[in-house]
Amino acid sequence: MLRQASILLGLVLVGTVRAGINSWVSPEYKYIFQFPLPIPPPLPPSATYTNETTGKSIDFYELDIRSFEKQVYPNLGTTTLVGYNGIAPGPTLYMTRGREAVVRFVNKYDRPSSIHLHGSYSRTPFDGWAEDVTGPGQYKDYYYPNVQPVRTLWYHDHAIGITAVNAYFGQAGFYILSDSTVQDKLKLPSDDYDVPLMLASKQFLPSGKLLSPENERDSLFGDVNTVNGQPWPYMKVENRKYKFRLVDASISRSYSLYLVADSDPKTRLPFTVVGADAGYLDHPVPTTNLVISMAERYEIVIDFDKYKGQNMTLMNDRNFQTNPDYPATDKVLRFVVGTSTSSSDGNGDIPSHLSDLVIPNPQTTVDKTFEFGKGSNGEWLINGIGFENVKNRVIAYPSQGKTQRWRLVNKSGGWSHPIHIHLIDFQVVTRTGSGRQGVTPYEAAALKDVVYLGTNEQVEVIANFAPWSGVYMFHCHNLVHEDHDMMAAFNVSQIDLSTYGYPQKISFNDPMSSLFRSKSYTGTDLSQVKDVLLPYFQNLDAYPDSHEIEKALDDHYKNPPSSKSSTPASTPSTTLQTRTTATTVKSTTVGTKTKSEDKLKTTTSAKSEDKPKIATPVASSSCSQGKGKNTCK
Repeated sequence: MLRQASILLGLVLVGTVRAGINSWVSPEYKYIFQFPLPIPPPLPPSATYTNETTGKSIDFYELDIRSFEKQVYPNLGTTTLVGYNGIAPGPTLYMTRGREAVVRFVNKYDRPSSIHLHGSYSRTPFDGWAEDVTGPGQYKDYYYPNVQPVRTLWYHDHAIGITAVNAYFGQAGFYILSDSTVQDKLKLPSDDYDVPLMLASKQFLPSGKLLSPENERDSLFGDVNTVNGQPWPYMKVENRKYKFRLVDASISRSYSLYLVADSDPKTRLPFTVVGADAGYLDHPVPTTNLVISMAERYEIVIDFDKYKGQNMTLMNDRNFQTNPDYPATDKVLRFVVGTSTSSSDGNGDIPSHLSDLVIPNPQTTVDKTFEFGKGSNGEWLINGIGFENVKNRVIAYPSQGKTQRWRLVNKSGGWSHPIHIHLIDFQVVTRTGSGRQGVTPYEAAALKDVVYLGTNEQVEVIANFAPWSGVYMFHCHNLVHEDHDMMAAFNVSQIDLSTYGYPQKISFNDPMSSLFRSKSYTGTDLSQVKDVLLPYFQNLDAYPDSHEIEKALDDHYKNPPSSKSSTPASTPSTTLQTRTTATTVKSTTVGTKTKSEDKLKTTTSAKSEDKPKIATPVASSSCSQGKGKNTCK
């Protein structure tokens, strides 16, 4: 029996129990595979509007951000978590492709929040720009298109300087985009046989409270693997095929997963990768190992038929990249396989072709090189620049609809960086260094929005910067690195498409546009939501047909006009804190207020000493961030 280690706040490693395996830093968890896997509940829409002329529908959802108590260790006290609707992970939002959505996030906690729908090409005011925070007592309506290829998305916090803390304490949830025609064609496991799995490694204090990463500057790897919030759960499965949607929601730990039967733990069993960040792969990829880093999503199919009546375990490789090993970090989830099945739907052969991927045009020339590393003062930087460097943090200016090839470089042997680029789906084309076998087959068959940049690795990705213009972020998704300060921005220069029938009536280029900022919350009137708010968003024309937009962009470049028509999207967005985008839309048409006196404006009454050092007047925010520090009161 391993001796429970006592720990101090912030202590990461204490001794070893055998070579390469550190002793517990959390209290020893003695209940491995004794509690069932929880499944996040679905959240139904609370209002719907359908345009009688176009037949186009838009749904409304509402989520509260609030704290709650949870018993994680059965033999210790509870811990305080902060989640959506008082659970972590938050409710799962199941979306139908082609139906837009407005999701209202109401902040009933004491820290600011900003929500990023990871995997969506949302317009910039709805993308979760780090400084576009919703303060305590406020709400913000996020408008999502839901027209990309079917995929597993997830919503999570993205607030400036405190993303790691907010996400670590529970602000994350699944957002699943589906299409019945795709399901009818592929006939993969669905419904009860299509299971979301949110992996996250945590560290706990002797009391059973969750250790906060607030004072961490390098990484918080954790020694307690959780799945959907439960440490080392088990799941009862039928002896048939299941599809699992995996996301690594850890703030610092990556995984190298494999599957074994408990009767033969040395033999790795095959499973099939069918999906990644941007949806289904071109073709299924059988494998016995899956590397998944922070924020990556993969969909896998496991066939339990040969193992009826047995136990199988999803395992994690030891000595993988920079992840420290602890007594039980090699275990993730146990499957208890039954001896009968209740349905054969989706239990047939996996099709040899899954999806027609829209691959970016070939590009051999590297347009941009970005090096991810540490600065002289311990900051995490991109090309020596951090997000705190307001005047210089926009470091790329791709033109709307143009393909670029980016080289991502990590010269360190001590750290790895999962790199997330907002807006786009990209193709991973090369990986060199660190002894890994280049681009993995399941990466090569996919489009991605996160790529794992391992120790001493260099990766190249190709993407078409479309369909929208505007200022977007890219960053390391080790959230400790992101907060301190490994995040920058790129400005997709807008092309004037008015001659192609796409005039932009309202600018969506500035993520800090005052029109869409957070407001004071006094309640939600669902009749007003249905009659005013949803028609208002639908009439913005924020999401015209993306395929037609990209066709118009192609035509533009094939037959360019004589005059220059490409301009950086809202050049002042390089600072963003001092300017908002003008618009001709009257606030009286916006149905976001719950009382007549709730005007459409951004509150700027925070005291000057309470404002973020790198942000403008952000309503109700009392965060500060500087070199080597970040706090939120």
